Amino acid sequence: MRARPPSTTATTLKGPVMSSISRLGATALVAATLAVLPAAAASAHVRVVPEQTTAGGWTVLTFRVPNESETAATSQVTVDLPTDTPLLSVSTKPVPGWTATVETAPLPEPVDFSGTRLTEAPSRVVRTAQAGAEIADGQFQEFEVSAGPLPDAGTRLVLPAHQTYTDGTVVDWADVAEEGAEEPAHPAPELTTTEASDDGHGGADESSDEAVDQVGVADVEDAATVTASAPTTAEPDTLARLLGAAGLALGVVALVVAVLGRRRRSDA
Repeated sequence: MRARPPSTTATTLKGPVMSSISRLGATALVAATLAVLPAAAASAHVRVVPEQTTAGGWTVLTFRVPNESETAATSQVTVDLPTDTPLLSVSTKPVPGWTATVETAPLPEPVDFSGTRLTEAPSRVVRTAQAGAEIADGQFQEFEVSAGPLPDAGTRLVLPAHQTYTDGTVVDWADVAEEGAEEPAHPAPELTTTEASDDGHGGADESSDEAVDQVGVADVEDAATVTASAPTTAEPDTLARLLGAAGLALGVVALVVAVLGRRRRSDA
């Protein structure tokens, strides 16, 4: 019986196949990386994440503040509160190394609250870092505020934030995005109140996680667990997406290599 001549197909295609695999792997990896870059850029804003948005209820507002300067640290964060639809009671959660001050201002019109006629309400929350507690490059910090009662359902609460750096620079996150328009360069943190659900509990703001994302001053992990004694380093959700994309690309390459290897063995 004549011996089967050695197949030259595998030898002939080896160079092009491996080259194609390399190109495929590189292309997949680059494409996957580019796919997550917009998310990384978007999450750099200061933002706010409400615990819930039910009208008439109380909520914890978590402001996430990333440091965006390579040469200076964030030493102060100020959040403006609305006075036309005031939050009549505001309290702050302590953050080690930071002081918190709630300032008040006169209301346009007096408001009845729990049997008391109020002529002023909280207007600003000022957080100031002590030496060594500033938010450095590649870090972020979260600040929590308990506030309420929330105004009528459908009310848009805009909460402009002002981020002060150790070099004297102040970044105002105060631009209000118009409906249907592109996001401004420095969008203000905001939320919209909602109706209570049938069970009497309101749901979280749909935009709150991802969200995740508008500046304000805070994306959305469990706010109660992120009051660390020091600023936390770089956005964990962005890193996870990058690693996941890279792993997916490498998995595609491995699959292609395995399929081609089986074909070569079957042709031998």
